[in-house]
Amino acid sequence: MLEFDPIEEAGRQWEAHFGAAYVAPMRTVTSVMRVQQVWLARLNDALAQHGLTFARYEALMLLFFSRAGALPLGKIGARLQVHPASVTNLIDGLERDGLVVREPHPHDRRTTLARITTAGRARAEAATATLHAIRFGTDLPEPELETVTTILRRARIEAGDFDAAAGRGKSGRRKAEPGNK
Repeated sequence: MLEFDPIEEAGRQWEAHFGAAYVAPMRTVTSVMRVQQVWLARLNDALAQHGLTFARYEALMLLFFSRAGALPLGKIGARLQVHPASVTNLIDGLERDGLVVREPHPHDRRTTLARITTAGRARAEAATATLHAIRFGTDLPEPELETVTTILRRARIEAGDFDAAAGRGKSGRRKAEPGNK
């Protein structure tokens, strides 16, 4: 643990060298990056008892939540926003542990599906209970977490991370289509 806040010190140095105009954006981005490192380390430490990293947990949960329990590898990559080689690596690890199996797509011979196994579902549920117990590694109270989420969602929309208007309401849930409830 440091005896001073390095981001505040960076802000002081930034202002002295470049003026005050860019201190707030530099400190904000640097703070978000540092918190991401802290939270990821906490999550990986907690998930280690389940033989998972947070990246593997995310892939497993995508399959857990999918209607059929399976998704094409390309769709996994798109949803996790990772390179195809990373998806291959994630699925390889989950498959080695018996949590996922690869299978051919029933209608497209070019596509491979990853399917969660019964053991994968059990591991996903146990790992989720562990993350719930530590509040996903966060120490902030609920209202502050909601504020952070709202602010970061706005930043993600501005960056073009996703189309906020395409079929989803403010809650993030799919809007009901006509005739479907």
